[in-house]
Amino acid sequence: MRFEFFIALRYLRAKRKQSFSNVIAVISMLGVAVGVAALIVAMGVMNGFSTDFRERILGINAEILVQGYTKDQHELRETLLAVPGVKAVTPHLYTELMLSTNSKVKGVLLRGIDVETAPEVITALQKLEDGDLQSLAPQDAIEGEAEERRVPRIIIGRQLADRMGVHLGQRVHLLAPAGTQSSAGYSPRIRPFVVSGFFATGMADVDLYFVFTGLEAARDMLSLRGGDWISGFELTVDDVFAADQTAVLVRQALGDRFQVYPWTETNPQLMAALKLEALALGIVLTLLIAVGSFSIITTLIMLVMDKTKDIAIMMSMGATRRSIRKIFMLQGVIIGGLGTAAGFAIGLALCFSLQRYKFIKLPPGAYLTDYVPVLLEGPELVLIALGTIFICFLATLYPAAQAAKLVPVEALRSE
Repeated sequence: MRFEFFIALRYLRAKRKQSFSNVIAVISMLGVAVGVAALIVAMGVMNGFSTDFRERILGINAEILVQGYTKDQHELRETLLAVPGVKAVTPHLYTELMLSTNSKVKGVLLRGIDVETAPEVITALQKLEDGDLQSLAPQDAIEGEAEERRVPRIIIGRQLADRMGVHLGQRVHLLAPAGTQSSAGYSPRIRPFVVSGFFATGMADVDLYFVFTGLEAARDMLSLRGGDWISGFELTVDDVFAADQTAVLVRQALGDRFQVYPWTETNPQLMAALKLEALALGIVLTLLIAVGSFSIITTLIMLVMDKTKDIAIMMSMGATRRSIRKIFMLQGVIIGGLGTAAGFAIGLALCFSLQRYKFIKLPPGAYLTDYVPVLLEGPELVLIALGTIFICFLATLYPAAQAAKLVPVEALRSE
């Protein structure tokens, strides 16, 4: 064991006449531990909320959205699948309509989807609360059905169903404002649909406004005849955080005919708000760690004052100023390291408990989830540990420098 490390450990051991200094050292360690634990829990919760929000958004919206009417969907789909980074592609038809029952009317956003490829992109459709996604398949592919069974199907959000009082199997009507002109005047286009399923994302803006049907039924609703008309494509990518780069490649592959939007552009305000909250919270809690490190400065200054005689004796016996400086720097780093370790133990235990037992419940409807989500990232934990040790190291510089400046003769004379 090196001389400096041995002396630093000896000074940390409690003795009756040094009990006050050791209490201060313990308080310093606890201050660092509390700051580290708070930072770990806060960053884990913020990561959990942002990840849960992102997964819910991407569960109903594509990672890359391509907008533009076309009839060449099959050729363009193959072109998109050939773009590096693109994992899955599905066509869609978007339009705004009115959904009506016997007593209520509400504006909705109709999304015509391809039943075979849509679940690969829209993960919210992989597990419906009720019903079957295959019910949206083209009706001419199902033989031997009664006339009632040939009415096209739609899948709506659970919150929309509750608001409209709609149950599974109920017939509703969709009204297209862009209707037809006849001798009797202008009339909207109205088509009957049967509700064949419910989905739920937990997001009111989605569950209250989105309805899904097959592409054929959507084309009929919009009077799009003479080809396989679509209004664009939805894409998933290999790396969700590289969607911006993949979107650039998609634009190059399609040219100027289409508008391409990565998911970071479709919800910029919300994602920016989450990042800003995480940054602000991280800064505040890092300051809490800095406050804990100030206690280390106090501890080391008191120790230097208490060990003036010992320092003078060691320097008289040949210890260099560099060695004296190292002793007190090591002591501060040891206190910071123990505090960091204790903070990690407390923080990780709290995060594990929150994640497993979910004992903190959230008000229903106020958030996208009914419990506090927690997600710990390895690089962030390493950064917290290294940052804390570095702050504690900075706190040792002044006391260690003061200890190294002592003149042995004057120190012993004062004793």
